[in-house]
Amino acid sequence: MSSTQSYPLTEFQAAMATQPVADSGAEDKDGADLQKLIVVVVGYARLIAAIIALSLVVALFVTLLTTPRYTAETTLQINNQTAQVLSKNSGVDENEATISSAADTDRFLQTQMDIIDSRAIAERVAQRLNLVGNAHFYQSVGYREDSDISKEKLYDDTIKALLKRHKSNLPRNSRLATISFTATDPVLAAKIANTWADEFIKANLQRRFDSSAYAREFVAGQLNDARVKLEKSERDLNNYARAAGLIKTRDQSAQSDTNAGMVPNSVTTASLLQLNIAANTAEQQRIAAEQRWNAVSRGNLLNAPEVLANPAITELLSQRAQIDGQLQSEKARHLDDYPSVQKLQAQSAAIDKQITSVATSIRNAVKQQYDAAIDAERKLKDQVGSLKNSSLAEQDRMVQYNLLARDADTNRSMYDSLLQRFKELTAAAGISASNIAIIDRADPPIKPSAPLILVNMAIGLAVGLLLSAITVAVRHQLDDAVHIPEDIVNKIGIPLLGVIPLANCELLQDMLADPKSLVSEGYSALRSSLQFSTQHGIPKSMAVTSSQPAEGKSTTALAIAQSISRLGLKVVLVDVDLRRPSQHGLLGVDNLMGLTNALTLQNSLPEVIRQSETLGLSYITSGPLPPSPSDLLSSERMHQLILELEGMFEVVVLDCPPVMGFADAPHLGHLVEGTVFVIQSDRGRRGSLKSSLARLRAARGNVLGGVLTMFDVQKAANRYTDYYGYEYYRNTYYTDQK
Repeated sequence: MSSTQSYPLTEFQAAMATQPVADSGAEDKDGADLQKLIVVVVGYARLIAAIIALSLVVALFVTLLTTPRYTAETTLQINNQTAQVLSKNSGVDENEATISSAADTDRFLQTQMDIIDSRAIAERVAQRLNLVGNAHFYQSVGYREDSDISKEKLYDDTIKALLKRHKSNLPRNSRLATISFTATDPVLAAKIANTWADEFIKANLQRRFDSSAYAREFVAGQLNDARVKLEKSERDLNNYARAAGLIKTRDQSAQSDTNAGMVPNSVTTASLLQLNIAANTAEQQRIAAEQRWNAVSRGNLLNAPEVLANPAITELLSQRAQIDGQLQSEKARHLDDYPSVQKLQAQSAAIDKQITSVATSIRNAVKQQYDAAIDAERKLKDQVGSLKNSSLAEQDRMVQYNLLARDADTNRSMYDSLLQRFKELTAAAGISASNIAIIDRADPPIKPSAPLILVNMAIGLAVGLLLSAITVAVRHQLDDAVHIPEDIVNKIGIPLLGVIPLANCELLQDMLADPKSLVSEGYSALRSSLQFSTQHGIPKSMAVTSSQPAEGKSTTALAIAQSISRLGLKVVLVDVDLRRPSQHGLLGVDNLMGLTNALTLQNSLPEVIRQSETLGLSYITSGPLPPSPSDLLSSERMHQLILELEGMFEVVVLDCPPVMGFADAPHLGHLVEGTVFVIQSDRGRRGSLKSSLARLRAARGNVLGGVLTMFDVQKAANRYTDYYGYEYYRNTYYTDQK
């Protein structure tokens, strides 16, 4: 037989519907989860409020009892690269890497922040301010000094106290870093913050100075090595020149100038150049002398330029011209034998001899010059040829000399560079500027940084919310009791047949008799669910049981029978609880004869069946209590009685004993068509209920569903907002009754 979920038919059952209709949309699912969360929060509202209030009170007391602390802050500017004091070409700051990319800048700034937070800076601050063993410092930072502690441990604790109270921060996209220190003494806090910044700058400069000193030592060592190499190369060069007989005239400035032409670098080469120049000059002089000689030796001597250019010849020619003029004048007047004419002719002849003699002397002088030029040219060319051979031989010896000379020049250049570098490092030592500058120095703060009442209260509120959430979650997960109808499906895993509200025991009979009462409406809804629990309607026979006693199963069994009888069906109610029977008390009859009489064959079945005209149903009480109820209920006679009752009545309702601790209910559940499981609200536990259901199913009993009894509508309405409708219906009902 398959069980189905209850379908409400009345107004109260509609109000008591506990499960929303499932929808495929994610929005409805999220809404259901949110609604469930709200229900849980509202249910534990008092607990949550108490935890939050306690957290706020604790936060307030902690705030009032905490000693005020003051935080002083110093602002630094950290640049990428140190400003160069000397010129860039000096090379003093070449060891400072230029930071160009953004990644390098971020890495550099983070490195500086790590240095600020390092233990080394803290140790410098402690030494600068003499904080080790300073009682005032320990009191300000909350450190308790132990008289038996060692010096090493005290020193280590002092440094740890400094690092614990110190904080540094560098905002993103900024070069302004802050160094703060917190203490109960504002003056001490400001002093330590400023000292921390000063020591950080000094440590940075000290690292630069140490780096420069190391560079100087390194360059000094290299300079000494270069000097030794230079001396050795110069000595080797001189020794080779002496051995090879080379006399060099070295001019490095001239050799390095490509536009200077060939410059002699040895005596032989210099002599060769000079003799070559002299030979060329002698050749030119010889050619000029030869030209003069050709002009004098060929043709008329008096027409030669050398003769005509001679002053003596010019003077003689002038005199002869005068005498010739006078002679012509005398010849015009006298004859050739005239004394004056002869005299003038004698003078003219004497002048001609003089001219011829002077011209001959000039020709002879030109000849001598020509011969001397030829001789000088020949001698110079002979010397040039001799020096060429010597120069060629010297060039062969110059190959090794040039190698040694180049090695000496290289060593000299290296030595000069290192010497210049050493001088620059020595001049720049200790004058490099820092790339860190203090922007704002810390002043003793006026207002304390802690405790802050608003912050502490906010923290208390957050802690209270967190603790309340954890507490509620744990309690909600550990709470396995059945409180509301949804718990029957969610915690127990069986269909919900009905919900019976809590009622006064003294008025229970009156409420069952009144069809409009809340209890009657609840059982009417239960009957409606039973009508749809099987394919043919209400089960032919059913057992009503519970996990433990006093959960309302007997009342439920009576109410089910009474409600079904109102449909005009023949119903019999059988009290099979042979240990603690209660149906005779509910019906107000005696229990002298009943089920035990029929099971023991003392009376027939029709004899033990009684009729209730008021309720309109038949019933069988338990009868006298037997010594062994389990034997009677598990006998074949019990099975036959049930079959006989099913033949005599349309519906058979068995009021069974509880499941836990007894074997009666599982056995009877196997004999009937279905079992109604009664669960008391706020009492039933998931573990015991599941164990009971497992026993019923192990006996192959058909559990139709669960009935939640004694459900406090008022409590549910206050705890769970979903049950506001219940309270509304109940208030409406009572208003109508009044």
